[in-house]
Amino acid sequence: MNMINTTPALQETDQLRADIYALLATLLRRTPEKDLLEWLASLEPDQDEDTPMARAWSTLALAAKHSKPRQLDDEYHHLFIGVGRGELMPFACWYLTGSLMEKPLVLLREDLNRLGFERQTNVKEPEDHIAALCEVMSLLITKGHGYATQHQFWQQHLQSWANRFYIDLQGADNAVFYTAAGLLGHAFMQQEDNWFMQLTPTAREGAQE
Repeated sequence: MNMINTTPALQETDQLRADIYALLATLLRRTPEKDLLEWLASLEPDQDEDTPMARAWSTLALAAKHSKPRQLDDEYHHLFIGVGRGELMPFACWYLTGSLMEKPLVLLREDLNRLGFERQTNVKEPEDHIAALCEVMSLLITKGHGYATQHQFWQQHLQSWANRFYIDLQGADNAVFYTAAGLLGHAFMQQEDNWFMQLTPTAREGAQE
């Protein structure tokens, strides 16, 4: 997704949220490259912190240490591309209606247009791909959209199906490294749910505007 805007200073929490969305988008858009794998493998989460996110980071770091780019190419292909289609269909329409290119995509495109996003010319997948939605969330945060806008987009286009996708990804027959990616996605969605619930109406309306 492309968007032209100024970039305000972010609070640490918001920068971390944006970075996690961007990481998930990268992992789900294409096979991670060697540099990203090495960075993930170098992560050292706090061993004293026993939370779903901490466990997810530890699992992802361990998976990255034992993964090689060529193996990941095959894994990604079997999961998301396949012959005809992959094991999983990472699209909102598929999870919400059982088909592609349905009403949820129309509503998403209306929201993207209203928010000033446009589809990149080199992207072939519909905009309701999980990676694209994570990219949008990252950009909403980094470009200074308020929490109300972030929550509305998240609630309308991710909350109703993304957790099911991440759970399916964890249990997919062809998933090895991507089991850990699914674990991170699932833990992060739960964290976002709790985080939005804890915001007061004043915080949602006033922060980052």
